Amino acid sequence: MKPDFESDLAAYDFELPEELIAQMPLECRDEARLMVVNRGKQSIDHCKVRDILQFLRPEDCLVLNDTKVIPARLIGHRVKTGGHWEGLFLGLNESADWKILCKTGGKPKQGERIQLQTPEGPPGILLEIVAKKEDGHWIVKPLTEDHVYAVLDRVGWIPIPPYIRSGRMIPADRENYQTVYAVQPGSVAAPTAGLHFTPELLETIRKSGTDVVPVTLHVGIGTFRPISANRLEDHVMHAEWGHLGSDAARRILTRRQAGGRIMAVGTTSGRVLESAASEKGKIAAFSGETELFIKPGYHFKMIDMLMTNFHLPLSTLLILVRTFGGDGLMKRAYDEAVREKYRFFSYGDAMLIL
Repeated sequence: MKPDFESDLAAYDFELPEELIAQMPLECRDEARLMVVNRGKQSIDHCKVRDILQFLRPEDCLVLNDTKVIPARLIGHRVKTGGHWEGLFLGLNESADWKILCKTGGKPKQGERIQLQTPEGPPGILLEIVAKKEDGHWIVKPLTEDHVYAVLDRVGWIPIPPYIRSGRMIPADRENYQTVYAVQPGSVAAPTAGLHFTPELLETIRKSGTDVVPVTLHVGIGTFRPISANRLEDHVMHAEWGHLGSDAARRILTRRQAGGRIMAVGTTSGRVLESAASEKGKIAAFSGETELFIKPGYHFKMIDMLMTNFHLPLSTLLILVRTFGGDGLMKRAYDEAVREKYRFFSYGDAMLIL
């Protein structure tokens, strides 16, 4: 029997009219359209995110990624030359220096300083270049004793994806590009399926009996990068830090064992669940990096339903969704989304796969 997927990477490419790439979110988050794809019935229906309660039962469990996007984009100039400089904060090394990606004219040298520019206009702190690493990222020392997240809140810009206004942040993005339940700082990109929820919608879901459980996956820069390898098996998945607490694991397992279903909000929540699950359908506390690449042939152990946005061609996210939903059905769904003019990518509409 021929498998219901294609391993050729070209199968994960598609043409998307530019006008369907959402540049701003809707004013009311839960007014976004929700395409409902039923794997059992092989059907596609259309409603709004606010209607999601009709697809949940009191015994189910809704799993959210509570990561918080940090203002990781840095803009400034080289003090020595005055040349424009841009960087992206990736994290800290063992000495609490910053790991960053950067681009600038010329070749900055060890000891050179960068003057950061704040989004509001006044100059920010100075960075001193320590070293360039073999993998291409830089080590820089911030010339301040303040905590890293306090500094980034002052000098950083929200790292809006390049397909939204060419990556240019506007003040509204500080709130719009963040879920209403974000509490754990560490992501350089939003878990975008969760952008559709409002406090009121979540409260309604809780009151219905469905448990709402947080997990954490700090989204890295590799998540939205198109795959450059010629074959799926040659792609090396980026590592991202995830966490599933013991209480969260207990609640999820309790619901599952009582006959409830697990709905993952976003591919990031899904990757945490699958990383923490055993082949026997059990789940336990998990904390650490995951490099799980969900691709054709993968057997899902914990996710029963998946809510997700519409993803970039040739991305690991699209491959995960196609693997979960079934290749032929997902192709139909994406074709229909284009035909019905759904809004795509981070600020776009959503899909629920049952």
